[in-house]
Amino acid sequence: MHSSLTRRLVIVAGVLAIALAVVPSVVFAEAKTKLKFTCAFAEQDPRADAYRAFAESIKENFDFEPYYLNSLFKQGTELVALQRGNVELVNLAPADISKQLPAWSLMTSAYLFRDVDHLRKVFKSDVGREFIKMAHDQLDIQVIVPVYFGSRNVNLKPDKKIMTPEDLAGTKLRMPPGEFWQFLGESIGATPTPVAFAETYTALQTGAIDGQDNPPLNTQLMKFNEVTTQYVLTSHVIGYDVMAVSAKIWDAMTADQQAEFQAAAEKAMDDYEAKFTALENDALESFKSQGMKVYTPDVDAFRAYAQKKYLEKYGKDWPQGALESINAL
Repeated sequence: MHSSLTRRLVIVAGVLAIALAVVPSVVFAEAKTKLKFTCAFAEQDPRADAYRAFAESIKENFDFEPYYLNSLFKQGTELVALQRGNVELVNLAPADISKQLPAWSLMTSAYLFRDVDHLRKVFKSDVGREFIKMAHDQLDIQVIVPVYFGSRNVNLKPDKKIMTPEDLAGTKLRMPPGEFWQFLGESIGATPTPVAFAETYTALQTGAIDGQDNPPLNTQLMKFNEVTTQYVLTSHVIGYDVMAVSAKIWDAMTADQQAEFQAAAEKAMDDYEAKFTALENDALESFKSQGMKVYTPDVDAFRAYAQKKYLEKYGKDWPQGALESINAL
């Protein structure tokens, strides 16, 4: 009897020891925060590589669960999904933020950013932090870092040299459908013409439009360079989205965890931007080698023209002095 009881106690003790040995790993696994991620771009896009590099650097504390090509939520609905807690991390268009927060329309305006370095500098500046705080306090999201995806330039079929906005007068420039895009075309002096992206090549070929505006890689990918004669480096939009996480996730982190999360995101995007910029430069060299004219117009004249138009239309919603502060950086 005594021997049987002893054996039972030994067995129970052994089971408890095994259970206790397993507990730390179970607790550790449960302590990880899930980051369900949604975006509009494909898994093969260079930005996807940047997000995967970011996920790898934070994997001890976060489980990254990506959904590409808007397979989880329709494009334009990501912000609401983030606010409702249906997703934790998104690659978000700043224009979507401005729909709920009109002050952010400044961050989508033409000629706000001079180049990708200026874009990054603005987000790290006092005025950039004000916009980030505004989004946190009013929309319950935390903007982490901008995600650059190319500088939009004017790509034309006619060979007329373009140096100022006045030179674009009467030029039928394909712009995506929608008020925001049509106004962008007006703000650089062109006559905006709504054409679907997939139909742009044929429209250029037939002369239905005189030109289109896209970053170098998009222009090369869609072979618009085959049916145009010049690529004018207007740089009227420094294209970017933002990495945004729910404020609930962000606020639950300690200050040190927030700093690590931020640093990991910035490192991943810095590495990606260097590679992406090199690809853009390669595309421009390719255009030149094919006989296309590639040149820079009077960007200051374009900037003054565009900012005046944006101020007249949207300036009432912008924080006082914000545009001037960004211009001065």
